Amino acid sequence: MKTLIKRLKGLDKQSYGAYKSIKGFYDYGLFELSIDHVQGDPFAVPSRIRIAIQKNEAGFSEECWATPIRQIAFEDYLARQVKKSCNRFVKGRRGSGKSGEISIFSNLQQVLKRNSVNVFKESIEIRLSLGLPANGRRIAAHDAIEMFNEEIPKIIEHSLIYKNISGKNLKQHINSVEDQNFLRNWIKTNNYVAFVANESVLPRRSGVDDKPLLDNPVLFKSPESLKVTVTLPNFGEIVGMAIPKGVTLVVGGGFHGKSTLLNALELGVYNHIPGDGRDKVVTDPGAVKIRAEDGRSINNVDISSFIDHLPMGKDTHRFSSENASGSTSQAANIIEAITGGSRLLLIDEDTSASNFMIRDARMQALVADDKEPITPLVFRIRDLYEKHDISSIIVMGGSGDYFSVADNVIMLDEYQVFDVSERAKEIAASNVSLKSTTTVSSYVQKSKRKPHKQLISGRRGKYDFKFDVRSIHELRYGEHQIDLSGIEQLIDHGQTQSIAWIIKTYFQTTYNSHEDVVKGIEAVFDLIEDKGLDCLTEYKLGSLALPRLHEVLATINRIRPND
Repeated sequence: MKTLIKRLKGLDKQSYGAYKSIKGFYDYGLFELSIDHVQGDPFAVPSRIRIAIQKNEAGFSEECWATPIRQIAFEDYLARQVKKSCNRFVKGRRGSGKSGEISIFSNLQQVLKRNSVNVFKESIEIRLSLGLPANGRRIAAHDAIEMFNEEIPKIIEHSLIYKNISGKNLKQHINSVEDQNFLRNWIKTNNYVAFVANESVLPRRSGVDDKPLLDNPVLFKSPESLKVTVTLPNFGEIVGMAIPKGVTLVVGGGFHGKSTLLNALELGVYNHIPGDGRDKVVTDPGAVKIRAEDGRSINNVDISSFIDHLPMGKDTHRFSSENASGSTSQAANIIEAITGGSRLLLIDEDTSASNFMIRDARMQALVADDKEPITPLVFRIRDLYEKHDISSIIVMGGSGDYFSVADNVIMLDEYQVFDVSERAKEIAASNVSLKSTTTVSSYVQKSKRKPHKQLISGRRGKYDFKFDVRSIHELRYGEHQIDLSGIEQLIDHGQTQSIAWIIKTYFQTTYNSHEDVVKGIEAVFDLIEDKGLDCLTEYKLGSLALPRLHEVLATINRIRPND
């Protein structure tokens, strides 16, 4: 540390580029600090540093990382502790641009595999972003010394030393994540697709605040007919609603909680922090939210089971469009999800194309089948489950046609849940039925698809590979501007970054050896499982978070060939 302080003193008031000379390793006694990247300008992306502390110095029990899921939870907890310490001890703005910033990439309500904290064989490492301070574009050495000499040691002392944190909270965090992982495996082995524990708090504070709404919260309570009891390895016995495989409708009046329940289920593919209210809500890990996406790009997708004999003879067996309609985009989204291995589709009527969802008896009588190219989902949904084991949970508020094809019908009334399956079947039986459904032919056949290699190279101008993540749902990959707003289960900036790196790794390592994009991307995930997120990059980053296979495939599927 003394070497670093001496160097900084000698740089005072020099031009900002002189900071480059401090790159390297420094011994602080308790920990080691590595300055890996020095920003070229106070307004540029902050510098990157790594801090490693030996496990025996940190004092944590080996139980914290005894299994992969416990290690993910432990790393997540430490990242949150570091973030709290940064907020507590870092003075912040100290001059021009990003001067004085110290931060770590960490999650909000979900627990994701990240590389901002890493448990290695002998050490625990954290990765921070640091804005080296300047006045104008001149080095402010006094402020830099304060950051390295005072703030960083305090962050480490209060985040990575066991005796200085709450052991009770740490244990609760790890145990909760382990229980959620257990519960997600339990539903799969017991032929369920989702579980919601009693007393869960599903409503959120707002559309931009994912924290639980705790002002007079409505606690979830399962209807008796769907109630099950599960014994978790840490928490013990819990009671809640288990949704079986099959076709499940969620119905009810507007603003009574239908979409709130579905939103909790779509995020149930992720683990949540204790106290989130959804930390005992789990869904099949391959569940995919399906919606209409007017204007999305579609490349060679077989949507013929939903849409066929289009005017002008346009082929729907290898359908492509630069500006897809609501119905064609929703059909493509289903095909792509199934091709990616999903066995649970989550659909909300509010974000669906109405002509894709239903065509009632009166419209069927008026418009002949051979004049209507769209076969609505209501005609396909039973075959999907009975012949291909693909379940669905559908929020439906405007049509009762789905009653005749549903296994279970759940009604929300002022956020209270009721099983109205029998009543729905009675209503379906007493009304005019739909025409008989057609059989599924090529609908779920996994045809091999592979993007043109040039599309995924990431090349831009003089750069062999370049990307920019402007927001969670806005990725510029190479020359391609990719709109990810329709991928609703993409939740973190770090996931979007990782998607870009995964596509690059696919391009460089597994593209040529696999004729199917799904298999090629799966091979990259196998590499990550074996070597960690660091295997994706040439240099050490701390900003990556693991996405799912489905979100990576969905991104590739949205690359516009003509960009």
